[in-house]
Amino acid sequence: MEIKILFTILISTIFINNYVLSRILGLCPYLGVSKKLDSAIGMGLAVIFVMTMASFFTFIIYKFVLIPFHIEYLRTIAFIIVIASLVQLVEMVIEKISPALYQALGIFLPLITTNCAVLGVAVLNIESGFITQEFGLLNSVVQGFGAGVGFTLALLLMAGIRERLEIAMVPENLKGLPITFITAGLMAMAFLGFSGMKIF
Repeated sequence: MEIKILFTILISTIFINNYVLSRILGLCPYLGVSKKLDSAIGMGLAVIFVMTMASFFTFIIYKFVLIPFHIEYLRTIAFIIVIASLVQLVEMVIEKISPALYQALGIFLPLITTNCAVLGVAVLNIESGFITQEFGLLNSVVQGFGAGVGFTLALLLMAGIRERLEIAMVPENLKGLPITFITAGLMAMAFLGFSGMKIF
């Protein structure tokens, strides 16, 4: 039964409640880094790591520090500190392993800290009642991982489409951001088709 619940959470966060295309969170890196497929892959992997680890650490901090000391009102500050620390770690690793990717991601890599999708995952883990469940930590981590995979999927789809649009016959007044916004809207409408999907 637990596997079924975890699978439902995973499919839901990737397709049905995609943080970018359904909840409209994290649009800054979604539009900024989706120009090239290579940088989109790097950003996607970084976001998957940060969302998964942030879900793990924020759950523990909220349940074992904030709730026992009755300081739940500090959750936003605590969560941002955790996310910023994880992003700093990712930034240092990418700079060491792949300087070219580090340069390609540019300002968008440190902006993961203020990415509302990452903070949204941490907050929604708490508000969805995972704290009170027996397998709450596992559910939170799976939701964080699924949200990261959903973000990466949206990023890769957009990067692939934008690379094709570079060589397509696009009217002059629609080139650049206008056609990107139209494409993003059409993708969001396409993902709405998953909202009626029955998993089990």
